[in-house]
Amino acid sequence: MSDERFGRLTDAPVTLLLAGVRVIDPNDGSDSIRDLAVLDGFLADPAALPPGAQRLDGTGLVAAPGFCDLHTHLREPGADGAETIASGARAAARGGFTTVCAMPNTDPPLDTPARLAWVLERGRQAACRVRVIGAVTTGRQGKTLADLVEMADAGAVGFSDDGAAVPSHDLARAAFSCLTGLDRPLIEHAEDALLATASVMRAGPTATRLGLTGWVPDAELSVVERDIALAVETGARLHLTHLSTAAGLEAVRRARARGLPVTCDVTPHHMALTDEWVAGSRQFAWEASGDDAQDVARAFDGSCRVNPPLPSREDALALLAGLADGTVDAIATDHAPHPPERKLVPFEEAAPGMIGLETALSTGLAAVEAERLDLATLIGALSIRPAEIIGESRSLAPGQLADLVVFDPLARRRVEAAVLASASANTPLLGVELPGVVRLTVAEGRVTYRS
Repeated sequence: MSDERFGRLTDAPVTLLLAGVRVIDPNDGSDSIRDLAVLDGFLADPAALPPGAQRLDGTGLVAAPGFCDLHTHLREPGADGAETIASGARAAARGGFTTVCAMPNTDPPLDTPARLAWVLERGRQAACRVRVIGAVTTGRQGKTLADLVEMADAGAVGFSDDGAAVPSHDLARAAFSCLTGLDRPLIEHAEDALLATASVMRAGPTATRLGLTGWVPDAELSVVERDIALAVETGARLHLTHLSTAAGLEAVRRARARGLPVTCDVTPHHMALTDEWVAGSRQFAWEASGDDAQDVARAFDGSCRVNPPLPSREDALALLAGLADGTVDAIATDHAPHPPERKLVPFEEAAPGMIGLETALSTGLAAVEAERLDLATLIGALSIRPAEIIGESRSLAPGQLADLVVFDPLARRRVEAAVLASASANTPLLGVELPGVVRLTVAEGRVTYRS
């Protein structure tokens, strides 16, 4: 795919001036309107730019540190009809992301140094940095540990059997013990498979009304509590990904109060969408709900099937509040592309997951507009806080390699399949108008997206 809007990390470093842009840097809490300069790929004093340097009008725009996604499915190897490393990186750049972490549930799984190297090599030519999460167990089969040490040496920034929790207490303890000396987190999909068997949406009145098997919140809580206890026992780092219940979040809050090395993320769809979307609602969690908000023609949309399932309204608002008060460290998209044939089937048969790289910022900005979140907190949860979890840094201080996003927070756009950079379009947000448009993404001093 050739598209002049997108660049690559191998392009020449950029020199430009963003004039009169609102600069928000959560590192030091700064929020001011000023000129922001990039000289040969590095942030610089505007006075240092040569005469005639490219000048962009930043009026009404926000500049922030580049976003980092801890949970991206790039589908290669094995499912490049749904996404490729190249197309997923373009979707990331269009969404303001300068780093994505590729999850290991590919075919074959990313469970050896050679397979990690294969992904990393292709990522070097992409429109954002591609980091790799290695599988915890061989083949992601939950039976024996993969070689975590060798994969860490090969560049893995964390380990996960995403799609499944490490199944047994003893195997999870062995994984934590191995990771204690590696300074890499276990990134856990917290779900007890026995409690979640055959469930397709969140348990509750909506599932009962629709006649669908309900997923109980205890399926998440039991693994969260087990893993927190193991993190205490071993001293290893635990990162809980796509938390979806108030109970799981409260367990994290208690662990954090004790100073334990536990971090967590939530997805845009778990903090903004609810189980009522399966019944046809298109109201965000903070909006008024009711039968009159539901469109029966949209009920049982396979794009609403995700794992963990979309939460109750109460859980969604609890997750959003946890993000606002700092209990939740990061927003991670769980970008999960699928071809149409895996979604245009009966709801129970639909592959779980939705895309999110190109809508994450806008979904967060909708929460900001609703006064459920402030803009600086949203930016921190998309940029510096997730980056810290994988050992990256973000800063808009002079002298730093330019890694930034520039967006218009007030511009509105309708989500349309035809303009998505992702190779897939499986999102229930199609046709929904959202705030926020990314105008420029710069990664490692290179322009990777320009609208």
